Amino acid sequence: MKPFHILGISAYYHDSAACLVRDGEIVAAAQEERFTRVKHDPSFPSHAVAYCLREGGLDAGDLDAVAFYEKPFLKFERLLQTYLAFAPRGLRSFVTAMPLWIRRKLWMRDNIRKELGYAGKVVFPEHHESHAASAFFPSPFREAAFLTIDGVGEWTTTSWGTGRGNGLEILAELQFPHSLGLLYSAFTYYTGFKVNSGEYKVMGLAPYGEPKYRDLILSELMDLKEDGSFRLNMAYFDYCTGFTMTNGRFERLFGGPPRKPESPLTQRDMDLARSVQDVTEEVMLRMARTIHRETGMKNLCLAGGVALNCVGNGRILREGPFENLWIQPAAGDAGGAVGAALFAWHQVLGNPREVQEPADRMRGAYLGPAWDRESLLGYLQRNGIAYTEMTEEELPRAVADLIASGKVIGWFQGRMEFGPRALGSRSILGDARSPSMQEVMNLKIKFRESFRPFAPTVLREKVSEYFELDRESPYMLLVAPVRRELCREMSEEERARFGLDKLHVVRSCVPAVTHVDYSARVQTVDRDVNPLFYRTIEALHERHGCPLVINTSFNVRGEPIVCSPDDAYRCFMRTDMDYLVMGPFLLDKEKQKPLADDIDWRKRFELD
Repeated sequence: MKPFHILGISAYYHDSAACLVRDGEIVAAAQEERFTRVKHDPSFPSHAVAYCLREGGLDAGDLDAVAFYEKPFLKFERLLQTYLAFAPRGLRSFVTAMPLWIRRKLWMRDNIRKELGYAGKVVFPEHHESHAASAFFPSPFREAAFLTIDGVGEWTTTSWGTGRGNGLEILAELQFPHSLGLLYSAFTYYTGFKVNSGEYKVMGLAPYGEPKYRDLILSELMDLKEDGSFRLNMAYFDYCTGFTMTNGRFERLFGGPPRKPESPLTQRDMDLARSVQDVTEEVMLRMARTIHRETGMKNLCLAGGVALNCVGNGRILREGPFENLWIQPAAGDAGGAVGAALFAWHQVLGNPREVQEPADRMRGAYLGPAWDRESLLGYLQRNGIAYTEMTEEELPRAVADLIASGKVIGWFQGRMEFGPRALGSRSILGDARSPSMQEVMNLKIKFRESFRPFAPTVLREKVSEYFELDRESPYMLLVAPVRRELCREMSEEERARFGLDKLHVVRSCVPAVTHVDYSARVQTVDRDVNPLFYRTIEALHERHGCPLVINTSFNVRGEPIVCSPDDAYRCFMRTDMDYLVMGPFLLDKEKQKPLADDIDWRKRFELD
């Protein structure tokens, strides 16, 4: 029987993406930003679509269906009703938004067909149906509860329900403007970071602060119920009608204007970050308890942008009543492309769903393009790049020795990851035991803020020896405490430090990946899922006694994670990385010629 192909698409807000599903199995998925080099690119994902079709050996005419991740008319209805409710406020925002909607977004079916050169069926799940489908259908569970939380889709900002077999049932929703994601984005804006981009910076900044504003948020900004539902006090927010997230009343409540981007961080900024993080975790925990009580399920699946809050996820796992937790690795809008395609296959077409516990169907999120030895060799030779080729036995040992000697390694291998995390295909690696490595990598390699922590990748079998975690965490979406016996007690002087002064205190035997609150954002690597990455860390363990490495994304600040060999080589040459590994080839920085006709990357990539 001829295979059935569905193309999933998310676009026109942020993090556009495409996904190809063949007979219910995910063949390929990628974000548009990786190809265009525009971070969070919202445009139609032409390059990602072209890649997915190429990976599947298809033309657009071979597709049996296309699924778009939300309903444009319903979203337009929400925009109109919101503007009408607040009129005449918001007129300027209305006049700005409408032409784009009328010209392009409203006629999405025609737009998709025109962009693809495709005349077939197009289906439109709701935004949170796509998130729910991306959470449950690829999960390793035959049945589970699900929770989706993000900014807003059409009207819904939060939904929960159950998934059984090939069916989803949404049991409850919260609707716009009452949104946990938008509350978090409001504080992202107020603390001087970019909305829909800098939320993870707020999460990383939170441990430096105290929850001084937690009670104020709960008393003035939101009415939080015991079941986790809430209403926001819209008198403090501007996002319904304006161009900013907060207004003058919000500023008076918290004692000043928003922090200017790139200005020095203050203790107040850190306290604000800690306060909204604490509130977010409280809401997530209350919701999880309610969903467990109402559904009786033992498994919970998460998606939506708030599901990238790995600190909150870790607390649900440790404190929540669910036995098991699974989080869609592309939990934000990019993952909507996966969810829309799987929703069409299972929910619209009614096809059965196969589950092979404990494996999920995301294939480790290694769903993007790859370059084989011959194509990499051709790239190196065409560009006159010096290299040494190694065997599969030599490479892990050589890289392990370089890491142990304090070198920083660019790691370009296999299929690119789908989602915001580098998981061992497009990564920068370093020694987690080095007290200086966090600062070195932040300032000399990533060119980013010094407060931001790095994450470890650890051999699956060793995770419990280093962290308070008793299971795998393949997608780096769980934060767990470093084991107490590996931590170092702080002196009185160190305890008395505030804010960023805490950064330089060594807290454990793996200080480069231990955050200031003794936690770490853990990725486990499995021998069967990413064998070369596993063998490299295994070699580090066997030869140098350490089963984990720093694993951070292969990019500089403001740049999307590298996709192609040329992206990787340019990033390698623009930074103080020492070595680059591309397939079987090892590149030594000292043997490279300077880049010809290069530009200042800071002028190319807008800071995030």
